[in-house]
Amino acid sequence: MIDVVASVMLVAGSLLAFVAAVGLLRFSDVFSRMQATSKPATLGILLTLGGAALVVQTTPAVAKLTLVIVLQFLTGPIGAHLIGRAVYRAGAEMRLESGIDELADYLATGDDRPAR
Repeated sequence: MIDVVASVMLVAGSLLAFVAAVGLLRFSDVFSRMQATSKPATLGILLTLGGAALVVQTTPAVAKLTLVIVLQFLTGPIGAHLIGRAVYRAGAEMRLESGIDELADYLATGDDRPAR
């Protein structure tokens, strides 16, 4: 039973990584690409490493895989946010389909922090 669950997790994680790669190729602007690669890749890594932890089942290996999962969840979204912010400041155009430009009001006042 554990092998079946691990196999499903590995396949699902691989499919999410594939979706991230397709999104990277299909979307036109940086912000859409960033969204397409950060969300599925983070969940894909969780599923893939979780499936690997179920297969390995040794304490040191599971501890290392768990550490990688935790670090990915801490650094992936933060890195994507900082890349998006740097690209925005560099003047990259945002397509209308990307959403509402909420950062423009904050940068127009010269202050990066949201109003309290």
